[in-house]
Amino acid sequence: MTSFLIPERAESARLILRMFREEDWQAMHAHYADPESTRYTLGRSLSEGESWRLTATLAGHWLLRGYGPYALEAKADGRVLGTVGLWHPVDFPEREIKWALHPAARGLGYASEAARVVQRLAASAFPGLPPISFIDRDNAASIRVAASVGACLESETEFRGRRFQVFRHPPMDAAVHQ
Repeated sequence: MTSFLIPERAESARLILRMFREEDWQAMHAHYADPESTRYTLGRSLSEGESWRLTATLAGHWLLRGYGPYALEAKADGRVLGTVGLWHPVDFPEREIKWALHPAARGLGYASEAARVVQRLAASAFPGLPPISFIDRDNAASIRVAASVGACLESETEFRGRRFQVFRHPPMDAAVHQ
């Protein structure tokens, strides 16, 4: 049995945050196949095979780091809406809270609702250094989500040939939020 640094499952009022399952790749393909959804992250839409592999990467992140992005499931009907969670690829500056929602799930507050849950989990597991969100400076929608959960612009840097902004999430007293 693998022990993880954050819970494998968490909930908010409308959402279940859980580890990915194999069948989730099809729901994630709704995000990865949409050119607008991948414009600021991958730079292009993905094939079904590429979506499967990227979903497997999200799931595998848990084994390599002890934490990872969650599949974001709607309590109302069980649909997978996207992903929100902790993410730290080897070339990222530090641990971040990421979010990626299907086109139909955007603008409904799901990303910020789930990010607040992840902020509390990160504060409990990693006290002392709140995570960042690493956002392409032209991604206005993602910047709005960061601002809505209290993350503040800390710096801007060149990354993979583009300009990215580092938004630091607010420090939290982990004991208060458990």
